[in-house]
This record gives sequence, C-alpha cells and structure tokens, in this order.
Amino acid sequence: MTQVNQINKSLGQYRVIPVVSLPSFKQAEPLGNALVAGGLPLAEITFRTDAAEDSIRILAERGDLLVGAGTVLTTDQADRALQAGARFAVSPGFNPKVVRHCQDISLPIFPGISGPSDIEAALDHGLNTVKFFPAEAFGGVPTLKALSAPYPMINFIPTGGVNPKNLARYLELNCVLACGGSWMVAPKLLDEDGFQQVERAVRQTVVMTAT
Repeated sequence: MTQVNQINKSLGQYRVIPVVSLPSFKQAEPLGNALVAGGLPLAEITFRTDAAEDSIRILAERGDLLVGAGTVLTTDQADRALQAGARFAVSPGFNPKVVRHCQDISLPIFPGISGPSDIEAALDHGLNTVKFFPAEAFGGVPTLKALSAPYPMINFIPTGGVNPKNLARYLELNCVLACGGSWMVAPKLLDEDGFQQVERAVRQTVVMTAT
C-alpha cells in the first residue's frame, strides 16, 4: 500500500479531520491528549500561526496521532511540515508548484479545489483525493453531487462551514472521504484551555460519524 493510500485509509476510517490553529505550541500536548482520549487521534495543524511547526513536531513525536499540516501555501512550509513530522499536507487552493514539490519530497498533499478546472489539474498531477474548500460557500452537498458525476474517480474532503448540523449530509455522499472541521477544536476552547470540552466535543463527533 502506498503512503497516500495509507493516509486515505486512515482518514476514511475516522471520517472527520480536526482542523486546528494553535496560538501556542504549549497547547499541542493537551490538545493531543484530548483528541486521543476522545477517540479521534488525528489533526490538521494549520500554518496560520507561528506555532504551527513546533506544534506539529510535538504531536508527531507522540506516536499515537496522525498529524498533517494545513494551509500549506509555499514549498518552504511543505519542507518545514515534513521535517516536523507531518504525514500529509493540505492547501486551500491548487498551486501546481506546491503540489509538485510535495510529490517530490513524498509528502501526500490534498490541495483545495472549487470547480472542474481544479479537479482536472489534480488529475493531471496524478491525484485522486482533494479538499473541497470552502465547502458551504461553494454550494455544499449539491455542488459535490454535481462535481462527482463527471469525476467519479475523485474523493473529496469538504472543509469550510462543515459543522455538526450538516456533517451527516456530507458523509452520506460516496464521494466524500472525510470532512475537515474545527467545531470540536474551536479557538474559544483553546484560548480558555478548555481541553475537557474539546475531548467531550470530539467524543460527540465520533458518535455522529458512527450513526
């Protein structure tokens, strides 16, 4: 099984990817504890804060979490993510230079797409799994149904506006591998060090994916 297929298998098993922007790397360890205890041992740590690289390293070194890097906009960020221990990268859009670089350094990447042209660019780069972003702003479930008709070989990871109220509708689609979401790791909870609440929200999310 290739590295990409292994990542896809894990994401498809858990169905939800917590997307986290950590203000401080000191929050990484308690976050990891909450995710593991809640039954969702994976995270996408975004490069939206200066704490991203150190946070990825701390979580990756635990050995009990699948850790990816989000908001990867440059080849430098891709290099830093890989060196910190990220197992995959996610970007908000499709940047051919970043995609090729990730492939060159053997870092699985899920670039963001919003329409057919992006999907065909992904196919041209040998990809079969992409991020659909921002999902709700670009039509949500109806748009995914329309996109999957001509591209049945593509798996989607809808992110952006996905929440407990619409999660089930996305996961019902055969074309959806997993959903990215931040409701269980909301900034307010992290700011207040509310990691017990994070664990509780993660447990609730796991229950939702099982129904």
